[in-house]
Amino acid sequence: MAALCLKKLLDQARRNEVNHITRHFASFLMQPVTTTTVSWTWMRVHAKKGLLPVPIQAFCTNEDAKEKLTGKERIPQAKKKVESVGRKIPHRIIQLIDENGENQGTIHRADAIRIMDERGVRLVLLVENADPPVYRLMTGQQIHEERIKLREKQKASSKNGPVQQKELTFSTAIAQHDLDAKIKQIQQWIDKKHHVRITVRQKNVSEGSEKMLALFGQILDTMPEKATYLSEPRIVKEGRSTCVIRHMSDREISGYKNEKDHKDNEKDSTESETLKQ
Repeated sequence: MAALCLKKLLDQARRNEVNHITRHFASFLMQPVTTTTVSWTWMRVHAKKGLLPVPIQAFCTNEDAKEKLTGKERIPQAKKKVESVGRKIPHRIIQLIDENGENQGTIHRADAIRIMDERGVRLVLLVENADPPVYRLMTGQQIHEERIKLREKQKASSKNGPVQQKELTFSTAIAQHDLDAKIKQIQQWIDKKHHVRITVRQKNVSEGSEKMLALFGQILDTMPEKATYLSEPRIVKEGRSTCVIRHMSDREISGYKNEKDHKDNEKDSTESETLKQ
């Protein structure tokens, strides 16, 4: 009987020991894994040998994604592009400028698409935050020329810093000596490579827009081989028109001179042929 009791006691002690060891390892396995620089270095080294799997993050939250945005994703688009919007016009009602720079007023986008198809031109977004947004019809050649102007402007901006824009406003009824003074001021700004926004108010709306547009041409003609349009003359509303002029780039000045020399040579040749006859 004593031997039987001793055996039961030994069996119970053995079971208690096994249970204690099991609980100990279970609590160890359930503890969160803490990583240190040494442990992670060891795991990375051995992971390259194919010995240990290295845990990786399988997902990220929206906040994590925002914090990781760098470079161009965090910087807003710095330069404007001259691109055709195609036939997918995001705005239902738009203000349309035709390929000749004339304001056609507000129209439905379906009408704009019809005009594009009829004339074989493209549609370019000029001012998105206007009400309604301003679009312009342009030929492929016009888009190409505007891209060249934009590149030249960006080159000048990167070399000389931000371009300043000056503004002048006057009426079509301005006296000649006052106009001469304003033209002189514009020339001084152009020499400093500033952009100049000129706004002309029409004294009598019934006269039409010809006089306003003629003033822009008159001002530009006083600066040959020096200034050109950054933004061509356009009517912003009835009785008011505007444009922006800038200094020509070296490439544009060279092209202008070559074209002028070519025209002068043709004129001399024509006059010579006339004298011979």
